[in-house]
Amino acid sequence: MALERTLSIIKPDGVKRNLIGKIFTRFEESGLKVAAVKRVTLTRAQAEGFYAVHRERPFFASLVEYMTSGPVVISVLEGEGAIAKNREIMGATDPKKAAPGTIRALFAESIEANTVHGSDAPETAAFETRYFFNAFELL
Repeated sequence: MALERTLSIIKPDGVKRNLIGKIFTRFEESGLKVAAVKRVTLTRAQAEGFYAVHRERPFFASLVEYMTSGPVVISVLEGEGAIAKNREIMGATDPKKAAPGTIRALFAESIEANTVHGSDAPETAAFETRYFFNAFELL
């Protein structure tokens, strides 16, 4: 398997409930390295740009509202097969369908407040990583 990078976001519900360390521990214990990290509060424009692919979906407005409701922790995870590994660690988007022991099964409050976001493909990971981190931050 190839060395990959993927984007991870601990969403406002996870930051508010002080789950950052627990979530990073799960990544690191699964063999992923935190290659870059920042804590920010997204502007409406940043959230709308990041989630632009969902602009026509009925949940877009509430997603943007939620993602701008408080600070998030954005990180780049690195490791062998990082994209698939991160998705496995996160669990299904709907926490009711997430496998036991996954982040969403353990911590998510709802399908929207599901604690974490992760890139779903190499192309998405490349776009999302560049959206939040510049080349100097990803040495």
